[in-house]
Amino acid sequence: MKHSYRRTGRLWLSALVTLLWAGSLTSTAQTTTRESFETGTKPTYPASAVLLSTGTWTLDNALLGSSVLDHKNGTQALRLTQMGKATMDFFLPEGASTVTVQHALYGSEASSGFELYYQSQSCSCNKWVKVGSTVIASTATLQSASFAVNVSGPVRFELRKVSGAGAQLNLDDVVVTPYAVTPPPTVGDNDHLTMGNPSGAATDVNMPFNYLMRKRQFALSYHRDQGKPNWVSWYLAPAWLGSTPRQDNFRNDTELPAGWYQVGSGSYSGSGFDRGHNTPSADRTSSVADNSATFLMTNMIPQAPNNNQITWATLENYARTLVDQGNELYIIMGSYGKGGTGSAGYKETIDNGRVQVPNRVWKVIVVLPMGNNDVSRVGSGTRIIAVDTPNQQGLTSNWGQYRTSVDAIETATGLDLLSSLPTAVQDLVEATIDSGPTN
Repeated sequence: MKHSYRRTGRLWLSALVTLLWAGSLTSTAQTTTRESFETGTKPTYPASAVLLSTGTWTLDNALLGSSVLDHKNGTQALRLTQMGKATMDFFLPEGASTVTVQHALYGSEASSGFELYYQSQSCSCNKWVKVGSTVIASTATLQSASFAVNVSGPVRFELRKVSGAGAQLNLDDVVVTPYAVTPPPTVGDNDHLTMGNPSGAATDVNMPFNYLMRKRQFALSYHRDQGKPNWVSWYLAPAWLGSTPRQDNFRNDTELPAGWYQVGSGSYSGSGFDRGHNTPSADRTSSVADNSATFLMTNMIPQAPNNNQITWATLENYARTLVDQGNELYIIMGSYGKGGTGSAGYKETIDNGRVQVPNRVWKVIVVLPMGNNDVSRVGSGTRIIAVDTPNQQGLTSNWGQYRTSVDAIETATGLDLLSSLPTAVQDLVEATIDSGPTN
């Protein structure tokens, strides 16, 4: 089901949307934040707040030292003892890409370890997240430690002395570079719609059953009256994977057109169905903002718990192992039909009829070695995994038993998957059922 007569228009639309998206990411110049500890006065260790050049910090078991034994750039440095902490009492609005900290022994005392933690303002959990590894200060001259943070949105930091008991530790010149927004990928490479727009979706309120939403983290076609996506498409490569923890902030998507019902975090409550991610949380761990985006309800379907937590989770984990092996992936996931069986039995709709429960859940994964000009590299040797599962309980981790062809999914859904590929290539690769490994 190639629908080649629509392909030219779709490619033009994809290019236009990408250009518009690129324009929306243009930002003003960003500012590096530097705390040199040269201003403010705090000569004793008990916890209290002190106004520094960047804002107010709370210093606990910490002081501003100016003795000849303090290793410093300028006249003062931060000095910590015991399990001392230095905490920003304010958020940096532009996020952070990296943080560098100068560190040294105090005088010639024993070595000490310190760690960097961050807290994102977007997380209402008041949780601190450790960045990188413990750094050991072991020299009497200032050395630089660098931490890769990559957190967008307002963020604040805390420095903690974590070893060395009563030995004192000097820290100086904390420099925070703002979060660098990754420019949108060029049309035809590394874009969420590189392999095509399966339904010709457009960002047009007059297309409520096929409404295109273009996020930084994924693209999707939304069905207003079903309260769920028809499909979600995303690109997965090492750049999208990091150490950001799962945010678990399920929420309505305020980017839906005015007047449209917004499925909420509690819309699935008591239904017997999971809030099943299309783009998985674990596929977007490079930053808090990227992981948080996966919890928008426009990225969810009512998914049977066994299907979501066992079969689908195993397939998702396997896909990430392919990335670890040096591949980049183009993934499209969707659902179709009406009526599934969750832990509370069979249902066709939930949320007072505003969310349709799908009967089947499918996914297509295009696997390519890391490289450029990705569409042109798809051919007879390209591994393409197509899976179509029932949305019900009782499924196992053996996702391989549900492998099918792309052609079969197209027949079931009416979509034109991988439409960016030349017709001859589509005819070849879409008829094949994957027989590769499953773990």
